[in-house]
Amino acid sequence: MSASATKKIQVMVVDDHFVVRMGLKGSINLETDMVVESEACTGEQALAMYRQHQPDIVLMDLKLPGMSGVEATKAICKEFPTASVVMLSTHDGEEDIYRSLQAGARTYLLKTAARNELIETIRGVHAGERRISPAVGARLADRMARPELTSREIDVLGLIVKGRSNKEIASELAIAEVTVKLHVGHLLAKLGVNDRTQATTTALQRGIIHLD
Repeated sequence: MSASATKKIQVMVVDDHFVVRMGLKGSINLETDMVVESEACTGEQALAMYRQHQPDIVLMDLKLPGMSGVEATKAICKEFPTASVVMLSTHDGEEDIYRSLQAGARTYLLKTAARNELIETIRGVHAGERRISPAVGARLADRMARPELTSREIDVLGLIVKGRSNKEIASELAIAEVTVKLHVGHLLAKLGVNDRTQATTTALQRGIIHLD
């Protein structure tokens, strides 16, 4: 058998929690056809490590300190268009899924997934498959059917979630209060909600905004 035929799938694990990294590493290294060859605990480190090792698969945590998993994925895929990133998350919000795939991730996998699903996902993505689960696909379809929020509307929504008044939002974003009112009206309509409380609940449920 040739060396290329026996070469293991090289995996990089990116997660800011040591125990999670060790768990993933242990599960992957049990397989005869794959191995964790590098690890990172931040998005910045993931980019640097990818440049150095260029692994076959990156298991990327969505929530990282500093540069997020989405930002790190976008940076890696911009520099290395053939990179294969699997986004791992405890969040199943449709916006998290959408942003991850938009950034270049090949698929989105929940950390609650069974071990065999993780292993088969690594193999599938390495073989060029997308491997979107039915649950993730349904969430993505929901997101694609909704109107897009502008970056300014997301800024305003984030401050609404923090409990800011229109006057406080205007001051923080350095815009007129009447402009804030317009943004609030637009984002309520796009979210399909009637008030700020419902907007907050919806924003958190869909993963548009996260409470850090």
